[in-house]
Amino acid sequence: MYLVVGLGNPGSEYEGTRHNVGFRVVELAAAGLGFRFRTYRSHRSAAGRKAGNEIVLSLPGTYMNNSGEAVRELLAEHGIAPGDLIVCCDDLHLPLGAVRLRKQGSDGGHNGLRSVIREIGTQDFPRLRCGIRGASAPGPGEATAGYVLGEFEAAERGEARAMAARAADALVLAIREGIDRAMNIVNAT
Repeated sequence: MYLVVGLGNPGSEYEGTRHNVGFRVVELAAAGLGFRFRTYRSHRSAAGRKAGNEIVLSLPGTYMNNSGEAVRELLAEHGIAPGDLIVCCDDLHLPLGAVRLRKQGSDGGHNGLRSVIREIGTQDFPRLRCGIRGASAPGPGEATAGYVLGEFEAAERGEARAMAARAADALVLAIREGIDRAMNIVNAT
């Protein structure tokens, strides 16, 4: 069984923001798998079975900085080990359009990942990071909140949509083929 969690902020005011790329990618993956989301107390989830695997795709109802609370609850509810969790999030350190899959790692300065690591007590879980660093990104030492909570510029939207589609395909590949094989394919591009 796999638990795939997209990180983002709930609410319509955040829908098109850079910080909500994780939500968009998981929504695209669910659509590609033919899964439909249902709303629960602390999250929206879609579940089903594909390629012999039970899959739960989830979007926490908590804000980004508290994503770990929902992830911890979902792991416990479904009896899933952190190694069978895949977290999808934005990454300001990667250029717009880049998609990287890793088996484990630090939070890399991402508050949502930091919350997940803190709440589940390990950084040993796969994560799919999607680059959001465009031409207008803040420089070193500059505030980032306004940038990540802003929408993609008009000239960036096509690349952002293409990246989200590639990332959704990468999630499905990781579930069907395993993390190691998916990493070899996804990270080669």
